[in-house]
Amino acid sequence: MAKFTVSDYLLLRLEQIGIKHIFGVAGDYNMEFLDYIVNHNGIKLIPTCNELNASYAADGYGRINGVAALVTTFGVGELSAINGVAGAYAEHVPVVAITGAPATKIQALGSLMHHTLGTGDFSIFARMYQQVTAAQAYLTKENATTEIDRVLGICLLKKLPVYISLPMDVVLAEVSAPSDFFIPPVFQSDGATIAEITDVCVNILEKASQPVIIADIGVARYHLHEQLRELLTATGYPYATMNMGKGLLEETHPQFIGIYNGAASEESVRKRIEQADCVLTIGALMTDFNTGKFSAKLDPSQTIEVHGEYVKVKHALYNNVAMADVLSALSQRLQHRDPQTLYFKSATENLDPGFITPIEGGSSVPITQKYFWHRFAHFLQEDDIIVAETGTCLFGASIVPLPKGATFVGQVLWGSIGYSVGSLLGCAIAASQRRSILLVGDGSFQMTAQELSTILRHNLKPIIFLINNDGYTIERDIHGERMPYNDIQPWNYHQLPKVFAGNAWTIKVSTESELDKALQTAQQNRDQLAFIEVVMDKMDSPEVLLKMLQQ
Repeated sequence: MAKFTVSDYLLLRLEQIGIKHIFGVAGDYNMEFLDYIVNHNGIKLIPTCNELNASYAADGYGRINGVAALVTTFGVGELSAINGVAGAYAEHVPVVAITGAPATKIQALGSLMHHTLGTGDFSIFARMYQQVTAAQAYLTKENATTEIDRVLGICLLKKLPVYISLPMDVVLAEVSAPSDFFIPPVFQSDGATIAEITDVCVNILEKASQPVIIADIGVARYHLHEQLRELLTATGYPYATMNMGKGLLEETHPQFIGIYNGAASEESVRKRIEQADCVLTIGALMTDFNTGKFSAKLDPSQTIEVHGEYVKVKHALYNNVAMADVLSALSQRLQHRDPQTLYFKSATENLDPGFITPIEGGSSVPITQKYFWHRFAHFLQEDDIIVAETGTCLFGASIVPLPKGATFVGQVLWGSIGYSVGSLLGCAIAASQRRSILLVGDGSFQMTAQELSTILRHNLKPIIFLINNDGYTIERDIHGERMPYNDIQPWNYHQLPKVFAGNAWTIKVSTESELDKALQTAQQNRDQLAFIEVVMDKMDSPEVLLKMLQQ
């Protein structure tokens, strides 16, 4: 009978928490562990072009799958990935970052090994990861099983990345196979506190004449979409999302009024939120891009904040209460209101006409941002995954109404340029049965373009819209319209899939009629990756972006 090793244990636990793919790059300190992955029936290795893209892919995979993993080699590999892991930390994505490390005896001797700084200090890179992970494990034969279980539990409980250092001589170390299935820890609310906070919240909300709900990223990370739906059904309250919470529910929901982004919001949304006599926020992060550069006006004395493990009511803080329990309790206790008494219009009633009636271009005029987003709205289907790059793509897509079951992926807080290409790989691997769509600008694409080859390597068939607006348009809007640092070398973008020798059809469009024909082809051709290069003027920007930058 084959021995059961630390590698077997780690992979079994990863499989038990729902991971079916691991992203990463081979290095001489992790290759023996990679052998285990390759030979493990329940998990598939997805090699990427570099470690940064592996971390982006893990982030995308984690958003769709609920948890993800990547593996890198010591020093050079893990530092290449740390930017992506930091992004996952900022945006609360559970990622298990595994580093293949030199053998423990080598580390104990302080030997001057390659991929180190030549100081004999083997802990320096792990100390860097302490700043961007919620827990760290340095595996030995003696502690491996308990440490693996500990950090995986924290990863799932906190919805944050964790770090595992796996030395070469621990990879093959023999341990006992687990006798039980891994059961993730669940945050338990304090009974007395949940009862008290429920009474307090119900009392405030029932007295309010114009309550409103703002739902955001926390609902997604704790997978409480249906609990949010139940609360809306129970109360009848209108609700909005912020940018990070876009697409929590279908944006045709009758109680959805739109996206609240401070002064950059649609005027009807801004007024309804800021004139409410009680605002119930659920999982909201008050970041600059989430609040229209901090132009949001929410009176703390009229706000109830529900977070993952605490609630803030006005100026009082209640710890040890889980978001899921609070939503459930409020759904059971709050009285249903007639929408007519709450004075709101649904987002569909306030939509730009271009999002309601399909537009047939049929003309040879250049494609504008406005025209593109109107056409894109009618291109979307139920259950689509939309990955939008930070920049004009993220802000343009933010106003497009999403259909039922659609998932919106955007790195609104961390905002690492180029994130979306790797993230698309992770999303498409996590849900190959769904249609994945990428919206990326030419400048961002140049950061991580090589991962297109990995997408083609695995015969994935996303639809990629590359907005060719001759450089960094969002940065031109912010500063330096004519400065050379916002310029890039033009590429023949739509020809890259051919360079990478993949199963793809590609096209470059610059007029409305050309775009319309390309969209029709993309709807019909599901057997190949679609790469549509869309040419726009370099100073054409979505109105919502310009409005926010004016704040």
